[in-house]
Amino acid sequence: MPHLPSRVSRRSPAIPRNSAPPAEQTVVDCAVYVAGRRLPGHFTHTEAVAEVRRLGTGFVWLGLHHPDEQQMTSVAHTFGLHELMVEDAVHAHQRPKLERYDDVLFLVLRTVSYIEHESVTTTKDIVETGEIMLFTGPDFIVSVRHGDHSELSQVRKRLEEDPEQLARGPAAALHAIADHVVDSYLAVTTAVQPDVDDIEELVFTPDTRLAVDQIYLLKREIVQLRRAVVPLAEPLQQLIRAPGNPIPKDVRRYFRDVADHHTTVSDRIAAFDETLGTLLDAAIAKVTVQQNTDMRRISAWVAIAAVPTMIAGIYGMNFDRMPELEWEYGYYVVLGAIVAITVGLFVTFRRNNWL
Repeated sequence: MPHLPSRVSRRSPAIPRNSAPPAEQTVVDCAVYVAGRRLPGHFTHTEAVAEVRRLGTGFVWLGLHHPDEQQMTSVAHTFGLHELMVEDAVHAHQRPKLERYDDVLFLVLRTVSYIEHESVTTTKDIVETGEIMLFTGPDFIVSVRHGDHSELSQVRKRLEEDPEQLARGPAAALHAIADHVVDSYLAVTTAVQPDVDDIEELVFTPDTRLAVDQIYLLKREIVQLRRAVVPLAEPLQQLIRAPGNPIPKDVRRYFRDVADHHTTVSDRIAAFDETLGTLLDAAIAKVTVQQNTDMRRISAWVAIAAVPTMIAGIYGMNFDRMPELEWEYGYYVVLGAIVAITVGLFVTFRRNNWL
């Protein structure tokens, strides 16, 4: 490997955040890699591109976090990005997709993270989503991150410890980021599994009352997870098999492993969705059975209460001549009849499991 000129002596002075150029205010990291190793020194994105093109080898890896339109326009001017890319990068909430503009690939990844909680029955949010947008050219990769999770610093650090892989160029960084995101999908689905199991246990445990709303909330979170994860399948296949693919053949092999992991995650999410649909039907059936049981109990008590009400209503009518009104033991006979009938009804309903 030829000795590379050091840029330490030409290191750019630290720029206060308030006075930094617009694009630099949102830069997480900017580095130049040659032969798999990071050049020493600090670079702005314009200096980094100029250095790579002066050397005629290596690539730039620029990381941005939530840039605005002015900042992205500056980056786009430096790297020659299409204006439609800039619009998508600024206005987030894109579906996972892969687009090609000449020799530049634009990949959108949705990130997900699991929100810790004490109980699935008391929380409203299970997963949180964000976005990573990747612009990959022959001598650069620009990562734009929206959201406060899924930081890429560990991905960069891990790649820097493997110069042989990093020497494959921007495609290696693209693979590492995609692999990191899909691995996070696996971790999230693993964390969600106990929540689904808890709901299943509550639904099928006798004498428990579970609000159907809780199943709807968890199903909503699974739908959100599915929308973030499942559409990535097609972009991954395009990275592997698309004709005229700018991704080197040796890197495409690694993307096959990412696609396999993604398939595993998609299958898990489909299983969660199917299970929750079944649990929802079971919970609704359980609620219906419980309502029927409650109605039988209410009807039984109404029938028991109707006996004294009816007898009292008959003898409460204001007629001068009624049987047993002047009989010495009439009152006690009526009370005894009321007690006997009500007790008989109670025993009958109890034997039939109405009470």
